[in-house]
Amino acid sequence: MPIRINLLAEAKAAEELRRHDPVKRVIFGGALAVALTLVWSSSLQLEAMLSKKEVSDRQMEIAARTNDFQHVLTDQKQTAAAKEKLNALKKMINSRFLQGNLLNALQQVTVDGVRLTRLKVDQDYFYAAGTPAQTNKNGVILGRPNTVTEKIVVWFDARDSSANPGDQVNKFKEAVADQSYFKATLNKTNGVQLINLSAPQAGSDGKPCVLFTLKCNFPEYAR
Repeated sequence: MPIRINLLAEAKAAEELRRHDPVKRVIFGGALAVALTLVWSSSLQLEAMLSKKEVSDRQMEIAARTNDFQHVLTDQKQTAAAKEKLNALKKMINSRFLQGNLLNALQQVTVDGVRLTRLKVDQDYFYAAGTPAQTNKNGVILGRPNTVTEKIVVWFDARDSSANPGDQVNKFKEAVADQSYFKATLNKTNGVQLINLSAPQAGSDGKPCVLFTLKCNFPEYAR
């Protein structure tokens, strides 16, 4: 039987040994690990960039909403101020003192022997500073507007020259208090007060008379 000698067996064995060299395996594994690490790092970087862009978009949206909110607060403040002015005008229209109504009411107050000699109207105004509106996270807190308190007092000087001077004074006072205009507008307590009552004296016509003064107190109004 012939003997076959493979002269390349040793070379093949050496090549096979090189292929299975542990160092090469480690190097290959390390390269693969580095490649995977680079891919993972790139994915993380891309994800971070996307997250940063989303955060930036949300911040821009929040800033836009904040500007809109500030505009809303400004509009609310302006609307509240306009409503306050409108309510003040309505209140002034409804409660303003009209001289014509007073004179018309006086024409309806008649008592025998009594004649008005003088009419005086005192209108005083007292200013009070208000407080500004404030804004917090819950909205607008309305302030207190500037107010002017109106105080009106009407004085009647009259003369009682009836048969018995002085007897008609209280009747005239009651007639004023019971007249519809004065009854509706004067203070409910001490609306009409007798301030002065003179002793009997001779009038300009030579007849005896009594001079007296009535005070009519109107409610105070804050305008």
